[in-house]
Amino acid sequence: MLTKLIARNFKLFDEIEVELGQQVIFVGPNNAGKTTALQALALWDVGLKRWLERSRSGDGRTQRAWATINRRDLIALPVPATNLLWRDLRTRTRTQGGMATQNTLIEIIVQGTNWSCGLEFGYVNAESLNCRPLRREDGEPMKVPAEANAVRIAYLPPMSGLAANETRLDPGAINVRLGEGRTAEVLRNLCLQILNGEDGKAHWQKLCDRVETLFGSRLNPPQYIPERGEITMTYRSPEAARSRLPRSGRGRRTAHLDLSASGRGQQQVMLLLAHLIANPGSVLLIDEPDAHLEFIRQRQIYQLLSDASEETGSQIIAASHSEVLLNEAAGRDVLIAFVGKPHRIDNRGSQVLKALKEIGFEHYLQAEKCGWVLYLEGATDLAVLQALAKRLNHPAAQALEAPYVHYVANQPNKARQHFYGLREAKADLVGVALYDRLDSEPASDGPQFTQMMWRRRELENYLCRPEVLLDFAKDAGRRELGGLFAVAWQDYMQESIGEIEAALQTLRGTSPWSGDIKATDEFLDPLFMRFYEKCNAGELLRKTHYHRLARFMPPERIDPEVAEKLDAIAAAANQAKKAEEP
Repeated sequence: MLTKLIARNFKLFDEIEVELGQQVIFVGPNNAGKTTALQALALWDVGLKRWLERSRSGDGRTQRAWATINRRDLIALPVPATNLLWRDLRTRTRTQGGMATQNTLIEIIVQGTNWSCGLEFGYVNAESLNCRPLRREDGEPMKVPAEANAVRIAYLPPMSGLAANETRLDPGAINVRLGEGRTAEVLRNLCLQILNGEDGKAHWQKLCDRVETLFGSRLNPPQYIPERGEITMTYRSPEAARSRLPRSGRGRRTAHLDLSASGRGQQQVMLLLAHLIANPGSVLLIDEPDAHLEFIRQRQIYQLLSDASEETGSQIIAASHSEVLLNEAAGRDVLIAFVGKPHRIDNRGSQVLKALKEIGFEHYLQAEKCGWVLYLEGATDLAVLQALAKRLNHPAAQALEAPYVHYVANQPNKARQHFYGLREAKADLVGVALYDRLDSEPASDGPQFTQMMWRRRELENYLCRPEVLLDFAKDAGRRELGGLFAVAWQDYMQESIGEIEAALQTLRGTSPWSGDIKATDEFLDPLFMRFYEKCNAGELLRKTHYHRLARFMPPERIDPEVAEKLDAIAAAANQAKKAEEP
């Protein structure tokens, strides 16, 4: 079993150190390095194999000599030129004669139980690179342990669909196609390999049972057609609507369909399970095992992979964006967060583990990435804040472009529980909570957690100005029907405002411009309903889009309170400490 990966100067990483275990899940945002870490393991595997091939050639200098790797041998690392594997290919060093340029080496060290094997990779040209055992401090090469030679690594990218026809392949050709991402060409071959292998019938039956449990499909054994050199495979799917189909033993009518007709999710699961069964004792690198699966089956496939890896004595190292897999893995397996420097987040103490399980580990990832969290009633509040910040050209506009926001339905207790649960895991987290008007001012807990409320009833109250609504109507008429209708639609809005204003005065004795009414329900919703009726047009603005009104607000007429709240948001974002970059 592999226990640790160390990589230096490889792609995104200057240096990373990643702990591994029997089952490991890499989680994090896009472009954080999850796939890069899998590729580092794949490059180490290719380099070790090429160097061992040379060592067997009888060259007495093999401990010092380089083994050459062609770019096309990097089937799991598709790059147009080998220099793209380096984070920083060339460095300059000062010599007595001036400046000299020296190629920087990629270093990848993989550790197992009681062994370690390091390799270094040197750039040759765009089509090739060299590999040899890593040098020790005294300049001598590290020895390659026999345990490293026994490691079998396979890289499985997401399922790319299934080809209509599949040629029979030997195991080496199957591995090449998998490494190249050509998963569509090997699934039937893996199934045939299982059926023809040792204890083939028992292993095949186990695969069939698992697929039927998940998808209700019963696999038929693969058939090799020598005349065409192809493998065919079908499955039985219940089809109650087809009256001419023969009945199965259970009384249901069944359709025999080619495997290519199955869903992408079923094909993805079959690929993973078939490879585990066909290659026991291997290290399986899986990029997005949850690809093409709805969230219910994501939980099921995680359990299936856990069971299958234990039965086959295999190690699984997977990269995923799935919140379901993240939370399933927490507390059970090794969970590595690729936010800043990759770090383990499932073994940080029982209280932390309990807090993150209750909150959700995906929230921890966002907290680490942003360093601060914003609590709002709902998504419409965020949209209005973003629009007002842009209109004011406020510094908070940048912080609000992609914030970590958590919606708490105007409940301060929910915000506090969530914030302090996260701080168990990230002690320097900063928070800002902004509520609609409450019965009393919420208490803030110092600069780390600021709680505020609007002095008016809700955020939409700050958009309610006659000139804003009239300018919106004029612009909407021009956009919808042309300039001639702009004035007419503005008149319709004026009439609608007057009618709703009069109704509020009669029924409530209040004004729509008051800060004490619930602007959305009591004014804006009925106003736009009346306005659209007068225009005889389809609905142009809904509650979820009221933030568009901010575009028509003169910055000098925006209530100063808005800027005060935005100042607090900008201060929290500036105070935040993001995860340390790798």
